[in-house]
Amino acid sequence: MFSLKFHLLGSFVAFSLIISTSGDAQDSTTSTGDELLARYFAAQTAIVTKDSLADVKTLEDWTRQREERHAQLQEMLGLKPWPERSPLKPVVTGTHTREGVIVENLHFQAMPGLYVTANFYRPEKQEGPLPAILYVCGHGGVKKDGVSYGNKTHYQHHGAWFAKNGFVCLMIDTIQLGEIEGIHHGTYKYGMWWWLNRGYTSAGVEAWNCIRSLDYLQSRPEVDGEKIGVTGRSGGGAYSWWVAALDDRIKAAVPVAGITNMHNHVVDGCVEGHCDCMYMVNTFAWDFPMLASLVAPRPLLISNTDKDRIFPLDGVVDVYAKTRRIYELHNALGNIGLNIAEGPHKDTQELRVNAFHWMNRFLKNENPLIDVTATPLFTPEELKVFDELPKDERVTSIQESFVPMASDTLPQTQKELDALRTTAMLKLMYRSFLNSPKVPGSDVSSSKPTQSWESDEATLSVIEYRPDAVYSLPMFVLKQKNVSKSKGVRVFVCDAELWSEINPRLATQFPDCPYFSKVQTSKTEGKLPHHRPGETLVILPPRGVGPTAWNTNEKKQTQIKRRFALLGQTQDSVQIHDIVQGINTLEEMKEVPLHIQGRGQAADWLLFASMFISKDSKIDLVNLSDDLRDGPYLLQVSQFLTKPQALLIAASQVKSLAVQCESPEQDAAWGSVEKVAQQLGWKKDKFNVQPSQ
Repeated sequence: MFSLKFHLLGSFVAFSLIISTSGDAQDSTTSTGDELLARYFAAQTAIVTKDSLADVKTLEDWTRQREERHAQLQEMLGLKPWPERSPLKPVVTGTHTREGVIVENLHFQAMPGLYVTANFYRPEKQEGPLPAILYVCGHGGVKKDGVSYGNKTHYQHHGAWFAKNGFVCLMIDTIQLGEIEGIHHGTYKYGMWWWLNRGYTSAGVEAWNCIRSLDYLQSRPEVDGEKIGVTGRSGGGAYSWWVAALDDRIKAAVPVAGITNMHNHVVDGCVEGHCDCMYMVNTFAWDFPMLASLVAPRPLLISNTDKDRIFPLDGVVDVYAKTRRIYELHNALGNIGLNIAEGPHKDTQELRVNAFHWMNRFLKNENPLIDVTATPLFTPEELKVFDELPKDERVTSIQESFVPMASDTLPQTQKELDALRTTAMLKLMYRSFLNSPKVPGSDVSSSKPTQSWESDEATLSVIEYRPDAVYSLPMFVLKQKNVSKSKGVRVFVCDAELWSEINPRLATQFPDCPYFSKVQTSKTEGKLPHHRPGETLVILPPRGVGPTAWNTNEKKQTQIKRRFALLGQTQDSVQIHDIVQGINTLEEMKEVPLHIQGRGQAADWLLFASMFISKDSKIDLVNLSDDLRDGPYLLQVSQFLTKPQALLIAASQVKSLAVQCESPEQDAAWGSVEKVAQQLGWKKDKFNVQPSQ
């Protein structure tokens, strides 16, 4: 029997969860769930923080793992393997000169159709190649009459200063706030949770655009290609980190207001103020000092203000202190600095001056007084690249193609299925479920029986099991009275929809049982799911459902899901973990064989849980969505698996699996899988599909 591979879970500290108490009023009916979730996030964050760089004691330790860490970052940004370095096809569309500064309006293609709009600043008088700055822009949009001029126009004063002081500077637009307006806020705003399945983040596109910007800079005769620095603030601070960590051509970096630690993001709630472009898909559960350490031993100035609400001072200092230790191992303490200016999250002169000093010092070996202020020289219209946007642009749809997906080919032979299953199971364990929780030094599914309640018709008992160090989850066992021998055990994986149906019924039938809400949640008395007379009925709600439900506000739900992803998990992955541990608990109690059913979202969970439970189980999946785009959402799963392939693997792992369709789309998708099953010689009692009516 396959089993999930888990990391150890250390001790936890209880914190108040910002998402349940700020903004919208907290739902009193979810107070227990909110408190548990807060404790869980604090505990998982403590593990991530503790594990980050903990095994680096010597320079040899760091040197030995740096290449692997670099590859992990590449993967978490959706850049593994590296995309093809296709021709840039640069085009200069206009030039302006003012106060000794020439600015060129230009575009190039980081990938075919992935246009990068930019301004290239250089001195009007130049003798020979000069050090270059890649300036990456934060979230400072400039629009007039609905037309976007790009955030490069908002930050133009930086480019002008560098050109006035003996540098050339390439300032690029982002894909969200550029002249071509793409999407950063996939999970933050648009509910595109399938980005997690793809292993896609808008941060990856920004990182690639930065790397290709270095290619462009090195192609220009005005540039000394061995002296390139990067800087930017806010979102631009984050992109500075990506490119400096990934590309050693960056010789000096000043990320401004672009980093803090995991505790600030998850426990203190800073994630709620950040868009997707600030985060890698954190498959390997990094804390942010790991990212910063990849820049060592190259010159790095970490710059921030002391009253920045979304990059708090304590977290910034923590990142600096842990990164400084890596520089110390390199004997390069002179190459790392911490600049803290007074003020909020704002582009202040104090921050700019220190960045200018740093680039002068490390790219020009100079340290002059800064006697020229950074002021804008051009109108937004003068800096615009396109009069008309290109029809072949992929900026607005790049999320659909940036990360390669798994082939949708279904295996046609047992040998092909075995090979697919072996590869997919390893990827699931070492990618999608890599950071699933575990209790240290004990049986993860340890359970305890609790009291029972009786009605005229049935006996209700509760089994509590521990899927991790924080949660103790209940399963509800209903046995009919006057039945001498159970005719089997039917387990219903319970999502929020099913809970809303059974809660009023069980609350009425067992009024003294504290797990069921006495608040009338339905106009009807509720109902139990269909099962055969004489069967023992088990209701299995994972965390976040029923007694442990957390805040139901849609915006808060979004930020809860984003927190899970920051910790290298997903909400679905931990709920699947709970289901596996609950089923394993029942198996250990000898309540076999099990007949397990899930409907809708619960069917999505059970599809993947089926791959990790007893081979004697019988599985029913009702209204199973036909595409991973609709869930479940598991880190990187779409890179190596499609949903029809997952169904074949699940069916091969259990005694029987049945799919009940409820739409023509499901008929088509699961019908194609049934044909493969027949080709493999599987009988109807092994795998069958019931089409929709």
